[in-house]
Amino acid sequence: MTSRKVSVLVVDDDTRILRMMRRILELEGYKTLTASNGETALSVFDEQTPDLILLDIMMPGIDGYDVCRRVREFSQLPIIMVTAKENDQEKVKGLDAGADDYVTKPFSSQELTARVRAVLRRTNAWDNHAEPVSRFYELTIDFANHQVTLHDEEVNLTATEYHLLCYLAQNAGRVVTPDQILGKVWGEEYAGEHHILRVSIARLRQKLKDDPKEPRFISTRIGIGYLFVKPT
Repeated sequence: MTSRKVSVLVVDDDTRILRMMRRILELEGYKTLTASNGETALSVFDEQTPDLILLDIMMPGIDGYDVCRRVREFSQLPIIMVTAKENDQEKVKGLDAGADDYVTKPFSSQELTARVRAVLRRTNAWDNHAEPVSRFYELTIDFANHQVTLHDEEVNLTATEYHLLCYLAQNAGRVVTPDQILGKVWGEEYAGEHHILRVSIARLRQKLKDDPKEPRFISTRIGIGYLFVKPT
């Protein structure tokens, strides 16, 4: 009995790049679905339910940011933004829209597949934790069921946000540096990419209703790192 192939929806209005990414992914053993615009991407996503989306940003009509926001309204599947923009503002805008990662054109086949593997690794990872459930005031993390609740209401987190929260919680009461977090949550190849971490921390704080000026859960230690507050 053969195992099910991981399916990737590739979205790009440039047919050459679309074919290239499809070829790269199929050589790595992934099943690929394609769309050349945002509207088609949303239709394919609704009908096929892929495991991951590689999403171009600059497209006519519905751009990649809007596609990402719409998908995030009802799904937490991993999304990697594909962009020709090299400045950090565009990368941050994609992460703010709900993306898990990004890859910048032009990219090598090795870089593309490494990003896909890294995101899928975070999605499929199971956390080893001494306690199946941990509570931090009104926040509960159920490690066994990958569920987070705040005031008894479930918090919808992406795979990246969930593993970021787990790592911080597992180190509650101890300051961890940005590179320590990036290495454990994203992978060693993400060393130095602090803007990804800053945006992810901000998104996580927003979902936990955690005011950075008066943090209840995640405290910033300027110039050092982050501290997940341990209940006294």
